[in-house]
Amino acid sequence: MAHPKSRISKTRRDKRRTHYKATLPSLGNCSNCGSKKLMHRVCPECGFYRGKAAIDKTEVA
Repeated sequence: MAHPKSRISKTRRDKRRTHYKATLPSLGNCSNCGSKKLMHRVCPECGFYRGKAAIDKTEVA
């Protein structure tokens, strides 16, 4: 089994990991009601996706 020849310092390890970061999800406006929603998802406010009703928001569960 392979093993490192010498120990990697914390600085060197952390320099390699500088590009690992969380990004915010991209938000878009709903074409029907104008509220903010996640891209490529049904609008949670009105239930429309790409101009068509995907979820009937009038019925209460």
